[in-house]
Amino acid sequence: MDDLLEIYKRIAYLRNNGIKMKEIADRVQMAASVMSSLYSSVLPTYIGEVKKGVDEEAALDYALSQVNNVSKKRLLSHLAEMKEQLFELEPAQNENKKKNPFLEMMSKEARTSAQESYNYSGIYISYSLSSSADALKVEPYLICPAENNEYVRVVHMSAYHTTHTGIGLFNNHMNAYILFNERETPELALFTIYLQLPMYDFPQMLKGICLCLDYNRNPIARRILFIKHSDSTSMEDFLSLKGEIIPHELLREELLPYYDYTCQPGDCIRTCTVPTPSLDDKDLEREKKMLNI
Repeated sequence: MDDLLEIYKRIAYLRNNGIKMKEIADRVQMAASVMSSLYSSVLPTYIGEVKKGVDEEAALDYALSQVNNVSKKRLLSHLAEMKEQLFELEPAQNENKKKNPFLEMMSKEARTSAQESYNYSGIYISYSLSSSADALKVEPYLICPAENNEYVRVVHMSAYHTTHTGIGLFNNHMNAYILFNERETPELALFTIYLQLPMYDFPQMLKGICLCLDYNRNPIARRILFIKHSDSTSMEDFLSLKGEIIPHELLREELLPYYDYTCQPGDCIRTCTVPTPSLDDKDLEREKKMLNI
């Protein structure tokens, strides 16, 4: 009897996507009046009775008794064929159907960014606070247009020597956004970077904020610096570099300004999940105390 529920849901889907009841009835070789009774009365009544705990057979008998033009014998004998025909029927694609304006804007910005990225193409070394220790995290990034010039390709080499590929959006020479997935597909864990672009061409330094998830999937926001390493967009040159985490006491003198900018107490914002059956102002206080431990 599960087929009856699937048939009802399929008819509802087809009608909600513009297919008329007569077309649905013709598809399964059934009179339109019979199909209308089945959809508007028999199936809803049957489903409602089953949800009340009534036996499926009794529920169907009761639902059919509410109309006088649907035969139980014919319905059950053609059930499998009806289901097959309904699932083969697909609504026509409406080219004028309203699309998601945000996704359209993102696609447009991606193409525009590919044309603007010459200002920022190359290999960068990023500096930010390590999430596991009082140390400077150093990681290479490659920024360049994709081969088809449809978007800006960004490749990241983590401090643990894993690579991630994402996209960059560079708009109006003021802001840039870098997005990629930090976990293995199909798991989604977005790593996003917001960069402020200086008001001149071919900058050697970019600064901004990165937002990612810690090992417990709590968000972390922190300062980040991008320092231009070279104008090369060669993947071979990029892969020759390695990321690392450098403890404060081992920092070379030229790296101290980067540490001072990115690794002070006010340069990282953390949250954590407080184990609680509810969430109130007391839990907020507990969270702040836990973060200070």
